[in-house]
Amino acid sequence: MWKIGVITSSNSVYRGERENDCFPKLEGLLKKNLDAAVAEHRLSPDNIEMLKESMIELVDRERVDLLLTIGGTGLSPEDVTPEATELVIDRHVPGLAEEMRRGALEHSRKVLLTRATVGTRGNALIINLPGSLPAMEWCFLAIADQISSALAIIQGKSENIAK
Repeated sequence: MWKIGVITSSNSVYRGERENDCFPKLEGLLKKNLDAAVAEHRLSPDNIEMLKESMIELVDRERVDLLLTIGGTGLSPEDVTPEATELVIDRHVPGLAEEMRRGALEHSRKVLLTRATVGTRGNALIINLPGSLPAMEWCFLAIADQISSALAIIQGKSENIAK
């Protein structure tokens, strides 16, 4: 069982002006696809330093295996989740980010505008998901079948990537 952390990055959700509709949906997707529950959930405004600190805390102190972020991946000047992620990851996992966009492209061409990134920090996998409910779901489902394998490889539990 993987320990999962989630950070929702949204000024309006953080201020209580909008419902966090993506988080409950993501919880259901994690249960269905990974048979896992969220151990830690944080809300953050669209602020690079606050996002960076939350990511470091969840990975380094709380020891989550998988950290998913929701929101802040678009082209708006306030969308800074990929920049915060770049400050904390050790290595990029471009194939997963590319597959999220490719898989979601079957539903909407607007997914080409997401700057979501995927990387590792230590033995944890960090995945940025868009903050739009359908796009978040499409992106997650595009890579859901590879997350457990990626985590096992990162943590040295498996080296077979042929499957």
